Amino acid sequence: MMQRKLGCKPAKTLPNQPRLSGLRMMARKAPARLIRDHIDPAPLMLGNDQLGNCTSVGIANHLRATAALGGYQIDICTGDAVRFYSESTGYNPAIPGSDQGGVEVDVLSVASRTGYTLDSGWSYTPLWGSTDPHDRNALALIASGMGTAYLGVQLTQADQSTGLWDTGRQVDNVPWGGHCLLLWDYSGLEDDDTVTLLTWGIKQKATWRWVKARITEAHGILWPQLKLPDGLYPTGDDIQHLMFNNRVFNG
Repeated sequence: MMQRKLGCKPAKTLPNQPRLSGLRMMARKAPARLIRDHIDPAPLMLGNDQLGNCTSVGIANHLRATAALGGYQIDICTGDAVRFYSESTGYNPAIPGSDQGGVEVDVLSVASRTGYTLDSGWSYTPLWGSTDPHDRNALALIASGMGTAYLGVQLTQADQSTGLWDTGRQVDNVPWGGHCLLLWDYSGLEDDDTVTLLTWGIKQKATWRWVKARITEAHGILWPQLKLPDGLYPTGDDIQHLMFNNRVFNG
């Protein structure tokens, strides 16, 4: 069985935390389906089989998924993800027991202040904002308009399978732990429709019913340095609004 680590601490809310509710794009009705079978977001493991660095890996794979939508790719190595994990959580490989995972909003805060820097010399600084994790239309809008949605979930023992993640199984109520993953696309918006999640270097299928049962937080990430050709990526007032909210938050 593939080795997989968890590392998403319980969700929390920070003072002046950026929100997505004021963006014009969030007032739209989400596309009825988002099919991206023809695009490979190329998610990577990036050490999440050995460390609880999923919050860092989620940001790295968000960068790669956004690049894939633009028809190119960004090289990110395990060392990049581990270094940012250390920067954003205090993990130190020389200190036993320091691999304690991260809080998504804390990790996003560090990324928005200092950037996500790669060995290649490139540094990417995101804008971000949060939304109601149980607003399915908002989750779909983030996936369709901002590349992919950055989620926190509480997994159960049932989710140790790599088959379709759904609810109603015998071990659904046996906790496993918190995890950060990305919502990439969806076949529809009903409970039985499936979504594609990016996690542990694979594309994992789940139902919206499963997302509803497991999700604890949801965030959108925008990369001003990257451009998408499909017309859904936020521009103009939405970018200005998000920039203002991030400036207020970062003080």
